[in-house]
Order: sequence, then structure tokens, then C-alpha cells
Amino acid sequence: MYLAACRAGPQTASELARLSAVNRVEAYRFIKQLSSEGLLMPNGGRPQRFAALSPDDLLNRWIHRASDRLRTLEAGREKILADWEEGRIDLDGRDPRKFAVLEGRETIDRFLLKRIGTAERRILLSSSGLSLSGFIDGGLDRALREASKRGVRVRVITEIYPPNLSDAKHFAGFAELRHSSNPITNRAVVVDRAGALVYVSGEEGLGRSGEEQVALWSSAPMFVQLARDYHRRLWTPAVRSEARFVEIENPPAAVLPVVAGKEAIPFQRLKEIAKLGMRASGVKEFNLHLPELIEAIAKQLGREIAEQIDGRTPEEVTRALQGYYETHTMGHLAMVREKPLTLQVRGCFACTSDSPEIGRVMCPALLRSVLETRLGHRWEVSKPDPTKHASRGCLFTATAA
Repeated sequence: MYLAACRAGPQTASELARLSAVNRVEAYRFIKQLSSEGLLMPNGGRPQRFAALSPDDLLNRWIHRASDRLRTLEAGREKILADWEEGRIDLDGRDPRKFAVLEGRETIDRFLLKRIGTAERRILLSSSGLSLSGFIDGGLDRALREASKRGVRVRVITEIYPPNLSDAKHFAGFAELRHSSNPITNRAVVVDRAGALVYVSGEEGLGRSGEEQVALWSSAPMFVQLARDYHRRLWTPAVRSEARFVEIENPPAAVLPVVAGKEAIPFQRLKEIAKLGMRASGVKEFNLHLPELIEAIAKQLGREIAEQIDGRTPEEVTRALQGYYETHTMGHLAMVREKPLTLQVRGCFACTSDSPEIGRVMCPALLRSVLETRLGHRWEVSKPDPTKHASRGCLFTATAA
């Protein structure tokens, strides 16, 4: 019919049927098909005639379409090959191997995305704290969120620490999340009871980078059960994520450990805290109350010293403390009288020429801390008279409160 229209020019439907020796009923069906493909074009007149697209234009159209398809194939070459590769390693119940080895982060992520997308009941994920960011980078968190919206129960067991706190909160937004007190040595994903994927290597194990990942997928019932049991052993004693978040963000005590030889580290941290406060509040300057800081240091020093000396009475504690001062070059301590207990300190370690006031604040607090720690009740220790320091040293009167 197309060739007849090319030879005879614009023709009606019945003329085309006659020229091509086609039944009229079939002719109308063929004309409709050729018109939809653009090979016949109606002129809109009455009676309606159909003109043929020239063979030259038809051939050009075919060439353009073939060229477009060729460019599409060339541009999508890598994706097509990847899809075929993924299909090659995809398993079903008829596969007698029931195992597949997946190599490379992208291959593993694509495979998991597909599996998570088909989940119907439950997904169990066990991951070390360091690996959470990897799941986010691969888009697996979005797939897990979508699964949760479909009604799939998503359970994640991981290690939650300050460095990965934001990642953990992200997962807690759509999954049941718990913190494991035991190290998580095997990263695994169980999808329903259909299969389990276990990471054999990666940046936490054999691999030198995140790209050098190898994972093993299996639908073997025993393999799936082993992965489920491992998740359950971690999950049962684990801490709910909400409690862990509170523990990290509101610790029971905030300390700055000062270690000999590394004294600058905690004070750098103190500087960061001060800068953070000023930036948040807009305050340009504030003063630290130095006596409070000195007393806090003295109290801890006193408790540490009290743990290293003996004595159950004020006199015994004083004699033990006298020996401690001598052996640790803290100065010379002597008991002037027993009642009230009066102590004299000369050559005190704290009374430096640059800051003699430090000793007058630190020493009373330190002595009080030692007495209270050793004897078990409160004590009051007087501050020394600075006008008599040069002639008599520092005199401290200690009385039980």
C-alpha cells in the first residue's frame, strides 16, 4: 500500500485498496497503522486522500533513528554491562550454588539496593560504627527508609560514639537502632529469610580502602540462620539508641584529664570550649574565677595523695603527710601543735615567686581534701597570714567541722 501511494500519488482509502489488491477492511487497518508511523499523510480534504512519505525521506528517518539508538547504546554502555553483570550474579531458589561473591563497593551497593527493594517483612543490619557513613554514601539509607515506609521492620545494631553520633541519629529516624557494648566484627544484612549478605573485607578488614570490598551473598538456609543468630546475640544485650544519645550528650561528669608531658592538650580543649561559648552567645570577653579552678585542682590532688598515705587519726595522717612532702619535694611540713591541729609548711611547692597567692588558695584546699578523705568527715582549714609568710612560713589550723 505504501509503494502504491508512492507510484500513484495521493489516493483515497478505497483506491489504495484497489491498487494494492488488499481487502477494503484490511486496507483501513493498514492505512491507520501506516499513518501513525508517518509513512502515509492525510491531506484533510473530502474525500480524504493519503500521500506517501518519499522513499528518500523514509531512508533518512531510518538512518537518524539508527544513529540515535547507536549513540544511546554507546552512552549507556557501562550501565548496560553493569546491569547484565548484576543479573548474572543474581540468584534465585533454582540456583544450585546458592552463593555469589560480589566485588567492589558499587556492585555490592547496587545488589543490596535491589534486595532491600524487594523486602517484605524484616531487614536486620549489623554494622560497626565506622561503616554507617558507607551505607549513607551508597544510598542504602534511603532504600531502608523506603522499606520502613512500606511496613518492613528495619533493625540496626551498631556502635554509637561521639564521632558517628549524627549518622546514628539519621538511622534512628526510620529504624529500630541499638548500641552494642560488644565490638561488631561482622558487617551483615539479612533480608527477610530469603538471603543474607556478609562483608568479607573492606576498609575495616582486609581492604586498604572502601573500594576494596568483597561481600558474600547466600540464600542457603544455614547461612541465613547464622547471620540472624549473630544479629540476635548483639541485639539482646544492646542499649536502646535513645538512652545512648542521652549518655553521650549528657555525660554524668565532664573531665579534662591532665597527663604529665601532655599538659597543653586539656588547656587547648578549654580554649575551644571558651571560644564555642563566646561564638554562641556573642560575648567578646569573660573572666574565669581562678580561685575556683585552683580549689578544684587542689581537691583532686588531695584525694590522690590521701590514697597513697596511711593514718586513722589526725596525728597519724599528719606524720604520713610529712613524709610524703619530703619524698615528693613539695616542701617541709611539720605539726606545730596537736589541738587545735596546726601545721607549718616551709619551701612550699605552690608558693612560687611569680604567684605566691596560688599557694594560699591551693594548700588549705589540698590539706582539707587529704584529711576528709583519710578521716571520713568534714574539716575546716584556715588560710595562712601572708604578712608572716617570710618569717614563719605558712601556718594552717585544721579543725573538725
